[in-house]
Amino acid sequence: MNAAPVTGPAPDAFFALRDVHAYYGESYIVQGVSLEVRKGEVLALLGRNGAGKTSTMRAIARADEPAVMRGEIWLEGQPVHQMKSWQASQAGIQLVPEDRRIIPGMTVEENLILSQVAPNKGWEIAQIYEHFPRLAERRNQEGITLSGGEQQMLAVARALAREVKLLLLDEPYEGLAPVIVREIEHIVQDIKARGITTIIVEQNAVAALRLADRAVILDSGELVFTGSAQELLDNADLRNRYLAI
Repeated sequence: MNAAPVTGPAPDAFFALRDVHAYYGESYIVQGVSLEVRKGEVLALLGRNGAGKTSTMRAIARADEPAVMRGEIWLEGQPVHQMKSWQASQAGIQLVPEDRRIIPGMTVEENLILSQVAPNKGWEIAQIYEHFPRLAERRNQEGITLSGGEQQMLAVARALAREVKLLLLDEPYEGLAPVIVREIEHIVQDIKARGITTIIVEQNAVAALRLADRAVILDSGELVFTGSAQELLDNADLRNRYLAI
């Protein structure tokens, strides 16, 4: 990363991106994105397939790819753009990826315990089971043999097992039956009620907007809308312009 001059955190933002540019090799994916998230807020990060949503989330989590070549990322006054992924995780940024990445050969409980090996620890295992009773029932079952919805619950629970200041949910409803989507929605609503600052990427824009306080839309790697979730829910023309398949 070619570090931009450090100008200091945004004065009122709990989390902020400032003019972030990121690449996969020569492919210019995230093109100057700036956004802010207030503490306890849920932000819906929306856009069509290929708009750069997942790439933006991975840049925030400081994954190896895409490579952030310019810009700043701040969390509670800390310069995240100077961190590696493991440092960002220890600082409290927890990514729940679209593919969930449940570790094969390990039970539900082993997946949870492993997530707490490195500092900083979040929810206790008993607390997780209290809020995810289905995982408690399957604690001794191999994680990758769970249903899709149960694997999504495990992926979220695994993030909560670490200290969470910013939760990144990438397509939490992807491939799930409507009844399971409603169950995952309830879990996200509970997370919101607990004041956990969250960015949610979701192809089902209306479902994400029902949970969110504010929304931003990416189009070809650039930010084209910032406003309240209700404003976007009320504006079908804007949704059709930037979100319709």
